[in-house]
Amino acid sequence: MLLSLDTSAGSSAAVLDGADVVAERSVADTMRHAEVVGALIAGVLDDAGATPRDIEDVVAGMGPGPFTGLRVGIAAAKAFAFGIGRSILPVVSHDAVAFEAWHSGARGPQLVVTDARRREVYWSAYVLDESGAHRVDGPGLSRPDDLPHPDAARIDAAVVSAGALGRVAVERARAGAAPEPDEALYLRSPDVTLSAGRKRVTA
Repeated sequence: MLLSLDTSAGSSAAVLDGADVVAERSVADTMRHAEVVGALIAGVLDDAGATPRDIEDVVAGMGPGPFTGLRVGIAAAKAFAFGIGRSILPVVSHDAVAFEAWHSGARGPQLVVTDARRREVYWSAYVLDESGAHRVDGPGLSRPDDLPHPDAARIDAAVVSAGALGRVAVERARAGAAPEPDEALYLRSPDVTLSAGRKRVTA
């Protein structure tokens, strides 16, 4: 079994048995990742009738996503994997959205778009054909009016399905594809900056 987590947009957790999604729970709220991710994990394990010992690997959505929300899911996935002595399988979150579109019958150029806040969006471009969904550009960050690939069908995602994310990982493992880099795709610096040094206090 696999545990799959994504917090690049909303929050989503799933348990998979092979390529079959046994249990999945999602919350669209983009401000409460830390509050809900533990309950989502416990919930899907309970729904699947599984214990942590039943999990063979942990799939983690690597974004793109805003700094705070995205790192909550990645940290939770890594902590869970470390606790059970298993590996992390990194997957670009947008790949799961494109996979769902392909599985639903969409074909041709597609542009996956998620909210990046600060009046910006994250995007990834795909070509969907009979063999699957293939990322051809991105992930990237831009203003909504400056999105590339204007001829592609746009897919706006409020939540990235952890079930679809897990299925992408399974498909890639079966195909012998190289794993994605284990690096969070923030695509910009966090709001918090390091101090330049101690400030002098004057009376």
